[in-house]
Amino acid sequence: MIKVQNLVKWFGPTLAVDDLSFEIPEGQIVGFLGPNGAGKSTTLRILTGYIPPNSGSATIDGHNVLHQAQAARATIGYLPESTPLYPEMRVDEYLHYRGKLYGMDRNARRSRIGEIADRCGVTPIRRRLIGQLSRGNRQRVGIAQALLHDPKVLILDEPTAGLDPNQIGHVRELISELRGRHTILLSTHILPEIEKIADRIIIIAGGKLMADGTVDELQRQVSTGARLIVDVKAAPEAAQKAFSQVQNVSEVATTANHDWTQATVTAQNSADVREAIGHCALTNGWQVRELRYETASLEQLFVQVTAVKDTNAA
Repeated sequence: MIKVQNLVKWFGPTLAVDDLSFEIPEGQIVGFLGPNGAGKSTTLRILTGYIPPNSGSATIDGHNVLHQAQAARATIGYLPESTPLYPEMRVDEYLHYRGKLYGMDRNARRSRIGEIADRCGVTPIRRRLIGQLSRGNRQRVGIAQALLHDPKVLILDEPTAGLDPNQIGHVRELISELRGRHTILLSTHILPEIEKIADRIIIIAGGKLMADGTVDELQRQVSTGARLIVDVKAAPEAAQKAFSQVQNVSEVATTANHDWTQATVTAQNSADVREAIGHCALTNGWQVRELRYETASLEQLFVQVTAVKDTNAA
């Protein structure tokens, strides 16, 4: 549905997008992450036809965004980071205006505006002037106009900016409901939101692709020293002594929690010691209530992946 190949964009001497390539299949929700200045918004603006690339290509639903711009734009619903709204228009007037730009007739606009207004929570403010709305309500109007023509592709740049926690939850639920019906490329700085709704994550830094995969796939790529978390019903000293004697274990740290002990077991050379640790606990007659690999959070993943680019740049 979205295909980016060797995309490059310069702004004078500044390289904003550096040989960027990725593909997004139909119906997938993809989180598009990166630090400030990574090239996210520039990439989104190229995809939506607002600016051309210096080289490379991008297609939406098979339409080249540069050479078949009108056909490509017809398949896209776009919410820019700073939503361009007309403050002197009422919400209802603005949505009808956007519907006309999308080529929708009057009956189609009336029906669709009512549906989208309910879905995006703007029904109570349809008769209000946009200039009198809070930032959060303006953002809701921006999301509504992006969905108005039922596009195949939704490109959302910071869709929860300015929203309170309840509103953020509402937007997250809305995006989740659209899974499968729309292909969604979502850029945001709120990492927990991405983790909850994205099927896949793309991370860029310095305009280059740094990571691409599901949350689980990317977490497994982050170095955590192959640490195993084990919760056993045993004294901390006994657990540390027993687990330290297991083959390929290099370090054991323990924390007491009433009658239980949480042991963090570090293996040598990323060896898989789960079976040996489980057997050790069984041999000692200890109950085990948890045995899992420690995984990096999305925030840790983001920091580690983008730090590589910063180190290379230095």
